Amino acid sequence: MTTTPDPTAALKGRPPVVDQATWQAAREELLVREKAHTREGDAIAAARRRLPMVEFDGTVEITGADGPVPFTDLFQGRDELLVYKHMWWDGSPHQGQCEGCTVAAWHTRDASYLNARGVSFAILTTGPWDEVAPFTEFMGYTQPWYSVRGLDEPVGGDMGYFACFLRDGDRVFLTYSTTGRGTEVASGSFALLDLTPYGRGEAWQDTPEGWPEGQHPCWYWRTDVDGNPTWGPTGRPAPQWTRPNATPEQTLGRSGDQH
Repeated sequence: MTTTPDPTAALKGRPPVVDQATWQAAREELLVREKAHTREGDAIAAARRRLPMVEFDGTVEITGADGPVPFTDLFQGRDELLVYKHMWWDGSPHQGQCEGCTVAAWHTRDASYLNARGVSFAILTTGPWDEVAPFTEFMGYTQPWYSVRGLDEPVGGDMGYFACFLRDGDRVFLTYSTTGRGTEVASGSFALLDLTPYGRGEAWQDTPEGWPEGQHPCWYWRTDVDGNPTWGPTGRPAPQWTRPNATPEQTLGRSGDQH
């Protein structure tokens, strides 16, 4: 069934105005597609569970709050481990660190439900520990962080990924990894914004003609002290403004190479 809203009830840059019955019919029509999307997602997850895995040396040492520890310690006695690999800008202050990785790290501050299912969680980064430690303290992060500086895949290597690992006694395996928009699964704000009429407000979105023009991707990841989105000299990654003593900055503060 395809519903046709009354064009005389249209408001500029807004969804058309209809009666409750017409809205319900349109909602049920979309629900058919939403259910199909959910079922396809379930099928993809089933295929993901059937991927092969890669064994690697789980005794390789990484550095955390308690100094060097073997990678196997991240499992915390559990058999499954999920990690986020956080990009790092050497020598940069807090406001200069990766705003995209901040999105993922901020949304995964509590792993209670993962732990209840037997999955541990940690964040890995190539930053030197003497820089990482004060950053995590400033951000108020409670999840375990570790420096994997100088290490190869799958423990180190490229950042900006989620990766899953499985342990069988002393043996450790990489089972899955994803990057780009694949990391959105952990960031509930994206899915919630997609429920709203204007979505993420980004130019790539498919929106009706006459609606507010979208901005560049990720435009709201940095804001100024008043909450205005900006990637200018007074911007910080948005959640940093909730931290004590966060002040407007004169530069993004990035220096050195991205690792």
